Amino acid sequence: MSNTLKAILAGGFIAGTLDIGAAVAIYHIGPIAILHAIASGLIGEAAFAGGLNTALLGLVLQWAMSLIIAAIFVRAANRLPVLRRRWLVMGLAYGVAIFVVMTFIVVPLSASYPKNPPKLPGAAEQFAAMLLFGVIVSYCAKRFGKPSAAATTTK
Repeated sequence: MSNTLKAILAGGFIAGTLDIGAAVAIYHIGPIAILHAIASGLIGEAAFAGGLNTALLGLVLQWAMSLIIAAIFVRAANRLPVLRRRWLVMGLAYGVAIFVVMTFIVVPLSASYPKNPPKLPGAAEQFAAMLLFGVIVSYCAKRFGKPSAAATTTK
């Protein structure tokens, strides 16, 4: 397995799974309800009546989005080694970008139910969760990603 694929899989699955846990903590509801809410982004309010099938759909959607988010960063880090060298700062910056895209583009364009605009303190907690998401992805890009050209020439 390539280093790039390892970084994408590790970052996507770890960050995506922990993001579900963060949502459980933020909203004080169980993971099945969180997964139903994620599935509602695709199928709307019907997701909440779908039982384990829509919870599984929510999990698949969560991991798919997380893998895509991780792939974007890891691929960028392969081209811009500064993203790996300064992984913490870059991960925090990526977390901000993830928050903005998810909050103001993805969720409003989805079929999610209910559609409520973000409000404090929930938005602050979601923001913190996305910072953590970005840091996890960035760390995985550093840890498992493509080594820098300098590292490969010294071996």
